[in-house]
Amino acid sequence: MKCRMSEAGKKQRSAKGEATARPRGGAARSVADMLPDVGRAAFRRFGFVQSSVVSRWEEIVGERYARVSVPESIRFPQGRRADGTLTLLVEGAHGTMLQHVVPTIIERVNRFFGYPAIARISIKQGACAAPSPEPRVAPPSLKVVPLDLGDSLRAICDPELRACLESLAGALAATSGPPVVTAGESDR
Repeated sequence: MKCRMSEAGKKQRSAKGEATARPRGGAARSVADMLPDVGRAAFRRFGFVQSSVVSRWEEIVGERYARVSVPESIRFPQGRRADGTLTLLVEGAHGTMLQHVVPTIIERVNRFFGYPAIARISIKQGACAAPSPEPRVAPPSLKVVPLDLGDSLRAICDPELRACLESLAGALAATSGPPVVTAGESDR
């Protein structure tokens, strides 16, 4: 026999008197909502109070130093969140160069935190992760701009403006009829 759940979600007994398990409860959560929690636990395990130090490393130290270094961990003295040691993983012979700019990096990291979180930097030599490639630019529309619009666009001298207007003209040419506004979009 089947067991039915009460509205409160409590266990009910079947005709034989066996207790059945309650189904999993709670609303579904998107993966994007759960990832910061998972990442936060992993980053704290490796000594990062804020995961944003890793994700925004290029903003903190600049592109030049971010290409050759990666923050590995931040260790604070027992019971304190100040005067910590930042361990950097540095590629090849760039360690000597970074030793000369350690005061600058400490200043930038502390400015990022908003308080004197870092007092020392420890440099370890190793391979850094390859930087992410430049974002790919979407290819221009393959649809040909109508001839009557193309003639008027040739008179525009600015190539960027001309490309934007050609894209807009191509998008308008691809539609049929006026745009349809639904009830939800009229509030914007």
